[in-house]
This record gives sequence, structure tokens and C-alpha cells, in this order.
Amino acid sequence: MTIQEAQERVDQWIKTYGVRYFNELTNMAILTEEVGEVARIIARRYGEQSCKPSDKDKDLGDELADVLWVVMCLANQTGIDLDEALERNFAKKTQRDSHRHLENEKIKTEYSNNRMLD
Repeated sequence: MTIQEAQERVDQWIKTYGVRYFNELTNMAILTEEVGEVARIIARRYGEQSCKPSDKDKDLGDELADVLWVVMCLANQTGIDLDEALERNFAKKTQRDSHRHLENEKIKTEYSNNRMLD
């Protein structure tokens, strides 16, 4: 499914089951909460923090989907077509950063060090 189709499905779901969108400020708070849940999983699964028993069954994919859901809600209620916005964002990043990362010694060094560990 395209991002536009996903936005449309979210909108239809809200209209069918959700009654209405939460206001933008509430959705911003919900987005922050969802990103925090992603951070918790990443910190415990890939970082140095230990897992609690309640963290072991958390689904990172589901939590990332929750983040996307709220982003799409915010886009829908503010009139943003995320397909178009993402295309513009790719163009901006390509123009601005086309050589920046390739010339970044920090990335090259870390990449080389990681390759040596493989």
C-alpha cells in the first residue's frame, strides 16, 4: 500500500470506529508516548539497559506502526499529503547531503571498524 492509501485507510478507520480525530495537541502527546515506547524497546533490546519481564514480549514492529498511525492522523487533520511531503524531503536531503555523509570521516571509521569485527 502507498502512504496515501494508508492515510486514507487511517481516515476511514477514524470515521468508522474512532468517532473523530483527537485534536492536534492530543495527537502530538500520543505521538510522543508512542515514540517513547519504541525507545524503550530499542534501549533494552539493542542498548545496554536490561529487559524487565514485561518488556520481553513487546513487538517493535507494532510500536513503530503505532508511531506511523499517529503521524498519519496528524497529517490527515492538517491537510498534508505524506507521499508528496516525502518526495520533497528526499529531494531536499539529496541536494543538501549528497556528499556530506560520503565524506564524513566518523562514519567511514566506524563502518571500517564494524567491518573488521564481521
